[in-house]
Amino acid sequence: MDVIMNNEYMLNTFNNTNNPKNLITNLSQAEINKEYKIKDIQTDDEELKDFLFTLGCYKGEAITIISVLVDNYVITVKDARYSIDNDLAEAIIIN
Repeated sequence: MDVIMNNEYMLNTFNNTNNPKNLITNLSQAEINKEYKIKDIQTDDEELKDFLFTLGCYKGEAITIISVLVDNYVITVKDARYSIDNDLAEAIIIN
């Protein structure tokens, strides 16, 4: 049952079916292997903002999702790879 739910979650994420207008607003809705520019970091948690900044996630920086496993995103920022969770991915606003 978990495998079916995870596959359905991944299909919904990649097809953006949870976003009726197919507008990509944050990293959790982005496509794999497509480069995006970070528009903003949207969170009230200063520690989270500081952590993302130390990874190189700030306005204007390029970011790419390499893979997604359940709620873990492997991303590249500044030629480095990191694994982030869904909460971090949702805080990264892209265009």
